[in-house]
Amino acid sequence: MTDKRPSSDTPRRARPCPECSKLSVEPFYPFCSKRCSDVDLNRWLSGSYSVPVVELEPEDLAELEARQNAEDSDRM
Repeated sequence: MTDKRPSSDTPRRARPCPECSKLSVEPFYPFCSKRCSDVDLNRWLSGSYSVPVVELEPEDLAELEARQNAEDSDRM
């Protein structure tokens, strides 16, 4: 098989910084500077980036399980 990953000698293509949209630089990739890298790290550590969770009521959970069981039995 052919390895499609770039070698460590090949510089990465400059992309917009996810924080400020300036072009990224190699030492801080994918960011443009240490500052933007630190801003992103702070957001991760402070919990600004999160995945929303929807909690189901017991009745909703029972209904979901019943639907899944019905779909499983239909497939057989």
